[in-house]
Amino acid sequence: MASHRHLARMIVAQAIFAIEFRKENKGMILDYLLDEFGEKVGEKEFPKKLLEGVLKHKRKIGKEIVAAAPEWPLDRISKLDRAILEIGIYELMYEDDIPPLVTINEAVELAKEIGNDNSHKFVNGVLSTVMHKYCPNKTK
Repeated sequence: MASHRHLARMIVAQAIFAIEFRKENKGMILDYLLDEFGEKVGEKEFPKKLLEGVLKHKRKIGKEIVAAAPEWPLDRISKLDRAILEIGIYELMYEDDIPPLVTINEAVELAKEIGNDNSHKFVNGVLSTVMHKYCPNKTK
């Protein structure tokens, strides 16, 4: 059984993916996904905070992806993998109440569920690099 936060992250990844194609009505996209798939999401503010945070810091997060995976330009990373990375990097950089290893584990599980066969390895590698940069004392 998936946790409430895992489901919320899944919905936020889908929202980020949808926003890539429909730039307008970002809040409406998340509201629609929460209405359709989020009945088991207990904390409705958690996915809203995640999406707002990712969108607010998207440029900086993109730079971190490029720095951690320089051989992969952003436009060559699948949109779903990029959405998962954006959520994970946002959490590592800006959410002190979520343990870094929990963030990485959640992102890897999302990548296994909605990514391709190698997504989870790529996500794990990129987020581990970012974790060591931003959370060096929290890796134990």
